[in-house]
Amino acid sequence: MSLTVADLARPGMTEFQEQLRQQHEKTMHQELEKLLLSSTGPETQISRKDFEGFRGIFHRFLQRKGPSVEWPKIQRPPEDLILSYEHIKARSCPEGITAGLNKLVVLKLNGGLGTSMGCKGPKSLISVRSENTFLDLTVQQIEHLNKTFNADVPLVLMNSFNTDEDTNKILQKYTHHRVKIHTFNQSRYPRINKESLLPIATDLGMKGENAEAWYPPGHGDIYASFHNSGLLDTLLAEGKEYIFVSNIDNLGATVDLSILHHLMSQPADRRCEFIMEVTDKTRSDVKGGTLIQYEDHLRLLEIAQVPKDNVDEFKSVTKFKIFNTNNLWISLPAIKRLQQQNAMDLEIIVNPKTLDGGLNVIQLETAVGAAIKCFDNALGVNVPRSRFLPVKTSSDLLLVMSNLYSLDAGSLTMSKRREFPSTPHVKLGSSFTKVQDFLNRFDNIPDMLELDHLTVSGDVTFGKNVSLKGTVIIIANHGDRIDIPAGAVLENKIVSGNLRILDH
Repeated sequence: MSLTVADLARPGMTEFQEQLRQQHEKTMHQELEKLLLSSTGPETQISRKDFEGFRGIFHRFLQRKGPSVEWPKIQRPPEDLILSYEHIKARSCPEGITAGLNKLVVLKLNGGLGTSMGCKGPKSLISVRSENTFLDLTVQQIEHLNKTFNADVPLVLMNSFNTDEDTNKILQKYTHHRVKIHTFNQSRYPRINKESLLPIATDLGMKGENAEAWYPPGHGDIYASFHNSGLLDTLLAEGKEYIFVSNIDNLGATVDLSILHHLMSQPADRRCEFIMEVTDKTRSDVKGGTLIQYEDHLRLLEIAQVPKDNVDEFKSVTKFKIFNTNNLWISLPAIKRLQQQNAMDLEIIVNPKTLDGGLNVIQLETAVGAAIKCFDNALGVNVPRSRFLPVKTSSDLLLVMSNLYSLDAGSLTMSKRREFPSTPHVKLGSSFTKVQDFLNRFDNIPDMLELDHLTVSGDVTFGKNVSLKGTVIIIANHGDRIDIPAGAVLENKIVSGNLRILDH
């Protein structure tokens, strides 16, 4: 008899089932050892360290007894633990900005590929504005800080096995920029068969039948990987105290001097070890993780942890008003302490996947923000929406490439010529999903300063110098094509049917 996911879901475990768990854990250990013995290359030592981490998360996965939160215990966070950004900003920054910056490290999560936008290689290498990639803009931002304040803020990239090689090749172009760049790799964990709960890999290789056998285990792996890489100790030895962590595709996640000052100005005995930037939830953010008070601690609640009966309540913008931007400010000495104490108990996210051949597997992952409950004097800061500008789709790309934003030293800011601060709602259809297809459909990016809402569906192209205002809906039915002519001004218009501009 073997253990299954269904067995783990049962609230009460018999003694026999407990023995089954222990036996399964032993079997997993044997399977991992077999994988390590299948190779004698340098990757064996790396994999051994990774497998130690995987064994830990797998052990906790087998020990799970029901949901990670009890819904009746969930409370809204106390007001004094969610500070308003205006309150922090009102406290003037001291003259010692350089001293504060010299204790800061910027870390970008750089493990993702650009496949969802039809691109090969790391997502950070996609051009997003004026031929600049996400990585270019990040380097420009930090270099500008270092030059302006005569500071030494280094950039750290957490790569995955998917992005490391391509990223390191491109880093050579930044050799003469005034920013030190470090990299380390997050772990590589084995995917496990959903039925047998054992690895699907046959050896440590990543080609052929093993191409889909491995995964990077979510950004919660940052703490262990950062610590194990030796880079954490190096930065502590250089006098660094805080790390600002964010997704590399969030173009709003720049170093904020007001939040930095707030961290640096706390009394030593009440030093805040973790700040999570949150922002007001809108109806498009209902699935985003939120901060709650749970058993006297601030805690991140993700939708994956919510019991099915409470999902609608979780999505409510009235009960849960804020969501996590994944912009995080974290104490480096505290990370070191918690790693040494093995006290980083992050909730496990069970991520089911179906591979190309139809095999059902699960990935055991963790989220970086879930660690907030482990740190002392943790806070949330309710920041303006402008600090959350992720580019996940071509619709997001259209916004950041448009004249809605101006670019200065790697930072995007809303144009002063836009009369209201909210960004338009843009929804581009499947013909625009891949970046190259998206670019081919625009002779240049339309004027969108007065746009509220744009929906485009079907085979649609845009000529030069098009202007979009108010609400614009363009729908080309199947088999039809719509060419928006050069110089067209569409204001509160619905365009449908077939419109083609032909050369003669």
